[in-house]
Amino acid sequence: MGDTIYLRHGDAAAAIALRGAELQSWIVHGAERIWTPVPAIWPDSSPVLFPVVGWTREGRVTIAGRRYPLGLHGFARHLPFRLAGRSDDHACLVLEASEASRALYPYDFVFRVTYRLTGVGLRIELTVSNRGETAMPYACGLHPGFRWPFAGGTLDEYHITFAEAEAPAVPIISEGLFTRDTRPVPLEGGRLPLSAALFAHEALCFLDARSRSLRFGREHGATITVELDDFPHIALWSKPEGKFLSIEAWTGRGDDADGTGDFLTKPSMIHLPPGAERSHVAVYGFER
Repeated sequence: MGDTIYLRHGDAAAAIALRGAELQSWIVHGAERIWTPVPAIWPDSSPVLFPVVGWTREGRVTIAGRRYPLGLHGFARHLPFRLAGRSDDHACLVLEASEASRALYPYDFVFRVTYRLTGVGLRIELTVSNRGETAMPYACGLHPGFRWPFAGGTLDEYHITFAEAEAPAVPIISEGLFTRDTRPVPLEGGRLPLSAALFAHEALCFLDARSRSLRFGREHGATITVELDDFPHIALWSKPEGKFLSIEAWTGRGDDADGTGDFLTKPSMIHLPPGAERSHVAVYGFER
């Protein structure tokens, strides 16, 4: 088995690394749809985010007066997961609290990432369980980088179509932290034309988005679809020199620029009661 799990369903295939439970490949209709890492541009392909999403102030959080070095997107993406179950088209990977994790995040958790492959789709479920005796603040997210362009044409011929009309402005992010200001984006109703220049500054973050689904593609031809359950925020991110588009699903977000760094009051965190668990699902599809 090695360090990679391979799934197959008919002609479709996927590869998932045990390190970080990261999706490394998704092949549909004979072609790769996931970005192949280029270290000089973006060294990841589809990191899983937990127990925070985005940046924390100075790469730290404060919990009950103690500082913890909990940085960008948390630690799950860097740690080895355990394979808890699998079949030809399904795999469940688990990360549990350890001495190492408690030095960063002092909570007793179980974090499961479950992949299920179909002929033209991929379902990813994140499940968080609190095994401790106090409420556990957390955020989680998915950060897949899709090839762009993925079905011919140029970058500028692609667009995002949200299921609902979204506000044509996004927060201004300064050094990873959210300010109170916004900047306009060329969104008309639910349609957002894409270009490399659109991502020259930072991610486009649609906080508390109305849409629970979106489509990524050209006016005619193949489309990647995204359906979300219990991920309130949607972010779009790329690098001008990278031919990928990351369509991110978040439960939380980065710290406020004027925030205190107190973890218990960090914006958009879920406070999971003792003994409880909660699941968040994204389903990616491919239509042609």
